[in-house]
Amino acid sequence: MSDSVQSVAWYRLPFYYMKRLYDWVLHWAETPYGAPALFLIAFAESSFFPIPPDVLLIALCLGMRNRSFWFALICTAGSILGAFLGYYIGFALWEELNLKAFFFKYVFSEEVFNIVVQKYQDNATLAVFTAAFTPIPYKVFTIAGGVCKISVLSLFLGSLAGRAGRFFLVAGLIYIFGPPIKRFIDKYFDLLAIVFTILLIGGFVVVKKLM
Repeated sequence: MSDSVQSVAWYRLPFYYMKRLYDWVLHWAETPYGAPALFLIAFAESSFFPIPPDVLLIALCLGMRNRSFWFALICTAGSILGAFLGYYIGFALWEELNLKAFFFKYVFSEEVFNIVVQKYQDNATLAVFTAAFTPIPYKVFTIAGGVCKISVLSLFLGSLAGRAGRFFLVAGLIYIFGPPIKRFIDKYFDLLAIVFTILLIGGFVVVKKLM
């Protein structure tokens, strides 16, 4: 363990590692590969990657505000294609490769997965849209969608509406307000992480009550 890690209190280690990963994602905005990295991170986040692509989207939009909506389009395309990877994992590989143990241990809990499976019995398109637009973990829904064998059309429509709505909203806010949003994220990252976690839990409670 490095000296920098040793100096961090044990209860702050999750924030420390998440901040390191956040910084790694963010550094791509300072390279010529920002747009391809945005596509790949958005793609990966739809099935297993923990950091949402919004952080890189924000940085790229700040660097080139006149291209904000182009970056939102790249992010949306990567995320939707990644959703199909998540769907394929659930549809074809979940039982075949016995992926439950890995995903339940490292990506999301079995309890959360089972709640999502129940939601798909009601309205699959609305369930996908809710996860795609809000902080509810989208990857759980894409993989569970494959396990439940929801229609590909439901996955596509829900993902398109939710992901496009979310990323174009972020791009629009950056286009209008600019740097103050980035400074706010950097200054209050730990607080945002706590709020994000609360929203994840609260989101599932709301979905469970309303859907």
